[in-house]
Amino acid sequence: MARKYLAFDIETAKDVPGTDFNWRPYRPLGISCAAALPADAHQPTVWHGKDPDGTPARKMSNDEVRNLVKHLVKWASDGYTILTWNGLGFDFDVLVEESGAFEECKELAMNHVDMMFHVFCDRGFPVALDKAAQGLQIPGKPAGMSGVLAPQLWAQGRHQEVIDYVAQDVRIALEVAQTCEKKRSFQWMTRRGSISSMDLSRGWLTVEEALRLPEPDTSWMDDPMPRQQFTRWMANS
Repeated sequence: MARKYLAFDIETAKDVPGTDFNWRPYRPLGISCAAALPADAHQPTVWHGKDPDGTPARKMSNDEVRNLVKHLVKWASDGYTILTWNGLGFDFDVLVEESGAFEECKELAMNHVDMMFHVFCDRGFPVALDKAAQGLQIPGKPAGMSGVLAPQLWAQGRHQEVIDYVAQDVRIALEVAQTCEKKRSFQWMTRRGSISSMDLSRGWLTVEEALRLPEPDTSWMDDPMPRQQFTRWMANS
């Protein structure tokens, strides 16, 4: 039976220096906004913090983030499979810190489909969402926009641009998931500009399922990433 996906993504509030988004030394990051797109909906649900006058706040409060987690739990209980790109190693890690809802976030994370983590467990390296979109000839992120720039734009009051960006990210993630499952193959654009592919005959795996995959051969890499880099927050909370 085909899964009923709900794509989810957050944007953080704190500006992280550099271009490699080495964010952990700068936490807590805060959450400026988030979006969720059920497969059977036309428009994403969007959250952001609100100041007393109703305008967008600098970041979501702990109560607002806890309410967001409750929505995700409800969707999961209603039969949706939450879908992310790097949600295990980023979105849910930040959600735990901002909400304090460790058990809820851990259960959501383990049972959701993180496409990037599935690819990483199979191949030993991560792939960017935009490279997946390019490989599948799906419209990608807006030109000149990225998650690194989002906190700067939010701080400048350019809230709608960031909301549009997070909404586009969940649309891309959902289309990538559905397109790949139909093709029974994941495709992406490599750094050399060629198209590479990965068998997806079993469909996308949940985090729990992906963790059971045998470790791939990474002997050709200078500094391979350990899986624990993505799951460490579950042990630390």
